[in-house]
Amino acid sequence: MADKVEKLDTALIRELANILTDGNLGEIEVEHGELRIRVSMPEPAAVSYAASAPMMAPAAAPVAAPVAVAAPAAAPADNANAVKSPMVGTAYFAPEPGAAPFIEVGTNVKQGQTILLVEAMKTFNPVSAPKSGVVKEILVSDGQPVEYGEALVVIE
Repeated sequence: MADKVEKLDTALIRELANILTDGNLGEIEVEHGELRIRVSMPEPAAVSYAASAPMMAPAAAPVAAPVAVAAPAAAPADNANAVKSPMVGTAYFAPEPGAAPFIEVGTNVKQGQTILLVEAMKTFNPVSAPKSGVVKEILVSDGQPVEYGEALVVIE
């Protein structure tokens, strides 16, 4: 196996990386005989944007006073009581359309109780309450796409 790695064509890997970049793909895999190469791009880091400074007005017009920007509150994902999404998918708060939701703000939940579903690849995955408590905040809406690790609900 070691001699196979030594004979690996680095030009092929570079070409795969270029295809990945040009095609705006996250991952590409090629298999030829016993050789299997997978090239993937790292996920981009989360980007946050700060409020920009007001633009300067022409000399003839009066200049607007800068607007004070309040410091953002702690992100819900940083909340120790936040229930986070276990996967990428779509969040649903009821077992089927038109049914009563599993939870609402103010609902008392028990540890292990299903609080919502995350649908991924046509499979509905239950998300359970990690602890008993009261639902203080629901951070996503029904049918909203969610990311892995995104805060969904706050239970205190």
